[in-house]
Amino acid sequence: MKMSMLFPLVLLILGSYKLAAATVRPEFIVHNEQWLIDYLDDVSATYPHITHLYSIGKSVNGNDLWVLAIGESPTEHILLRPEVKYVGNIHGNEVVSRELLIQLIHYLVDGYGQNKTITRLLNTTRIHFLVSMNPDGFAVATQPDCMGIRGRANARHYDLNRNFPDYFVTNLVELQPESRAVINWLKSLQFILSGTLHGGVMVVNYPYDNLPGGRISRAYSRSPDDDVFIHLAKTYSYAHSTMHYGHPCPRDDDFFPDGIVNGAAWYLVSGSMQDYNYIFAGCMDLTLEVSCCKYPADDQIESHWNDNKDSLFRLLTQE
Repeated sequence: MKMSMLFPLVLLILGSYKLAAATVRPEFIVHNEQWLIDYLDDVSATYPHITHLYSIGKSVNGNDLWVLAIGESPTEHILLRPEVKYVGNIHGNEVVSRELLIQLIHYLVDGYGQNKTITRLLNTTRIHFLVSMNPDGFAVATQPDCMGIRGRANARHYDLNRNFPDYFVTNLVELQPESRAVINWLKSLQFILSGTLHGGVMVVNYPYDNLPGGRISRAYSRSPDDDVFIHLAKTYSYAHSTMHYGHPCPRDDDFFPDGIVNGAAWYLVSGSMQDYNYIFAGCMDLTLEVSCCKYPADDQIESHWNDNKDSLFRLLTQE
């Protein structure tokens, strides 16, 4: 064989090897931050036609808050094409959220061009993944720890889900770099749908999280789009293997009919990211509580993916 013919063949083989290596499903374990960065970079390099990796800012400790956009036009907004997002790990010790989004990223890029539903979704929607909003908290969290708080807050000990401007009361808590990065992100793109993943219970929480007038007793706080939020919440809970039963966590005394709950009817939160998304940014955001244990052992990660896979996908497709 002539060298002129051999060289393209070698490039083809090497290219095929890189594609195969990048599309291998990530292990069902809790991955560290450097692995996550390398993985997102690898996916972006392997699928440049449908992915775009960008940073929206930095954490207190200087870690980039990386976002992977996936879609047929990953680098720019297309008129009338929806922008949607998933955000994980706002509480650093709630790690199932990270791993679900890692698996979902793989599922989408691996299925594009192969699965008709995935291909149609990515050809008509741009999906943004902020896998870890709180890398500093994650760095100090410990495994296993189902109900603890180590790593929940950011490096300055602020709860990021109490750190956003609030419509109902004045939030005097100092705005943190991670929250500011998300606020600027929301100003840069008009997201229409969002899911923020948490852990420690299994339920879909929808706005509002707070009540007017500084009230301290919990009560149903109805938004103008209450019926739509209920529909979206049920889309997730009924696609989940157990969430819709309403009492999926044995140690939890709460009962959630249909596996959903209005935020303020459950407990009041001032400065939640969910309410900020909806009221200030015009984005319908749901809080997805996806696991009874916040930081489970590695051998439980696969079962959490199996439980939440259809829910995460159907929320995006509404099918």
